[in-house]
Amino acid sequence: MAFVDYYKVLGLDKGASADDIKKAYRKLARKYHPDMNPNDEAAKQKFQEINEANEVLTDSEKRKKYDQYGENWKHGEAYEQASRQQRSQQSGQTTGNPFEGFDFDGYNGNYDTGEFSDFFEQMFGSRSGGGRQAKFRGNDYNSVLELTLQQAYNTHQQTFTVNGKNIRITIPAGVESGQKIRLKGQGADGINGGPAGDLFIQFDIKTDPQVQRQGNDLYKTQEVDLYTMLLGGELLVETFAGKIKVKVKPETQNGSRIRLKGRGFPVYKKENEFGDLFISLQVKLPTDLSTEEIALFQQLANKRK
Repeated sequence: MAFVDYYKVLGLDKGASADDIKKAYRKLARKYHPDMNPNDEAAKQKFQEINEANEVLTDSEKRKKYDQYGENWKHGEAYEQASRQQRSQQSGQTTGNPFEGFDFDGYNGNYDTGEFSDFFEQMFGSRSGGGRQAKFRGNDYNSVLELTLQQAYNTHQQTFTVNGKNIRITIPAGVESGQKIRLKGQGADGINGGPAGDLFIQFDIKTDPQVQRQGNDLYKTQEVDLYTMLLGGELLVETFAGKIKVKVKPETQNGSRIRLKGRGFPVYKKENEFGDLFISLQVKLPTDLSTEEIALFQQLANKRK
């Protein structure tokens, strides 16, 4: 078999790191795999070269010999042993042919000089044992799923499509914007029976114009008429769990805040645990006053003086 520059095959230079080799191999192996290139002999040959290059360069001992001896790297051990014997002979410790016992065509019979290199056995299985090809894990998929704050408040199911496949998932209440979940095996199919990749879903929760979320607490501004703020009364407040009645004390000041414990956002994957709801009260002044109303307010103003 003619000498092949393994670094060039993988598109790398001689100083490439182990991670560089791994990444380059994975990328090229998927590109030139026979299953991806049926009836393409050139791709098949390229795939074999890629696997042979990876086999050598990912083995530290083989790579060391390859870097040192180049085309003759397969006989590196023989050269090294012969060199040791030669040094011993020169020092008078032994005599005879320093290369005796070595087969440089087949390296003691351990390398087959046929059409395919033994390095392919890792990828295709032993020729005597028959044809098991390497398995490749499928690629991971990434998807973004938009939710309203109301949707994120409730545990619910959603069906969506990724790469032509309909996937139905249950979304737990309390998810946060930017949070990711992993669906194992829902990515791209593996090659040669390898495992499928995973699907990673990132949630993007839209801003709600009425309610602000901070962690598990909710903040809401509620308009209250002047008379309820002055005299006290009940206020009907809309929440994600439905409408609730809130008591307003007499002479409540504008901007006052009411805390409703346990009325906030559900805590992620903790059943029956909620944050708090904070309601800021904003007085709504009456408009389009009648002559009589203006006179009454004037009388009240005079009394306050």
